[in-house]
Amino acid sequence: MKEDPKYDRYLAELKNLATNKHLRDLKSLEKSPSGKVIWNGKEYLNLSSNDYLGLASDIDLYNSFLNEIKQESNLTKYGLAGMSSRLLTGNASPYEKLENLLSDLYNTESALVFNSGYHANIGIIPALSQKGDLIISDELIHASMIDGLRLSKAERKRFNHLDYDHLELILKEERANYDQVFIIAESLYSMNGDCTDLKKVVDLKNKYNAFLYLDEAHALGVRGIKGLGLAEEYNLISEIDLLVGTFGKAIASQGAFIVCKKSIKDFLVNKMRSLIFTTALPPICVSWTHFIMERISDYNEKRIHLNTISQKFKNALQSKPGVNLSNSHIIPLITGDNTSATQLAEKLQSQNFLAFPIRTPTVPENTARIRFSLTANLLWKDLLTLSTIL
Repeated sequence: MKEDPKYDRYLAELKNLATNKHLRDLKSLEKSPSGKVIWNGKEYLNLSSNDYLGLASDIDLYNSFLNEIKQESNLTKYGLAGMSSRLLTGNASPYEKLENLLSDLYNTESALVFNSGYHANIGIIPALSQKGDLIISDELIHASMIDGLRLSKAERKRFNHLDYDHLELILKEERANYDQVFIIAESLYSMNGDCTDLKKVVDLKNKYNAFLYLDEAHALGVRGIKGLGLAEEYNLISEIDLLVGTFGKAIASQGAFIVCKKSIKDFLVNKMRSLIFTTALPPICVSWTHFIMERISDYNEKRIHLNTISQKFKNALQSKPGVNLSNSHIIPLITGDNTSATQLAEKLQSQNFLAFPIRTPTVPENTARIRFSLTANLLWKDLLTLSTIL
């Protein structure tokens, strides 16, 4: 049957994406009893997961949580649906319990929980910034923060990735021209696996009286003795004005949060559109997050193991072309064009290693890569085998 002409431009763009190896699709994956992943009927070692502590495959942990729920006298608070926005009837008691726990963990005045990291970043940034303000962001911040910048009425400038001399140059030239200035960075960048020098950024934000907005999405759970992220590792939590984290990675749950001053929380409750105009998370999800965050400091052995196998894997790969020897558990191997990244991914998949290609436009042209995202449930013997076939 002939396609309706009004769909022609979409079909043409899909064809163009396929021709240039940019076409994405959704993959149906299942967990296997061994902790690996099943795709198209085949079992793989998963090297593309954000389950950094391996908690999502911990059956004993799930059972412990379920047993705790069963012992509660009031099971209704563990509802399976939010049913309303938080500002109407969706603000179930587990939210308050989790936000109090986060405030205690970070020793901050307040915390506010959101539906996802994307909701957080597209909502906080445009709510707090306005016309007459300036946002200065690292050029490699996540797409969700870029979208938040686009929604803001503030002026925007970028500094070269992890280039603090460039950041200071902008601050020196521009600070006096704006009411508020926001420096936006990630603590650990997921495409490169490299980290922000928080001491330098904090010094600059203090010198130029700016807000520091730090996204700890990929550091939460895996960095710091208590697992609170790079800000804890640097002992600089109190210096981060707006510290954002997500629960959908190392915490094996759903949602995101900010820890901040109470005035910021109150302002966001009144002005943040992606908080105000969305249905709340199901209470059971919030309760599961609380269950994990209560135990986050107990997982130091997992953090040590993850750091150990990450370092050994980097040592094994140091002579391989294209390997970026990052200072984290995320290790990219840059192949160049999209085709070469796809071909290497297929080679690894043929050996039962699940590593998907990261291609343009997610990364800049000619920097397509395989991103090895290591997790605490991996064994060194498996990574050693992997290193020999790269």
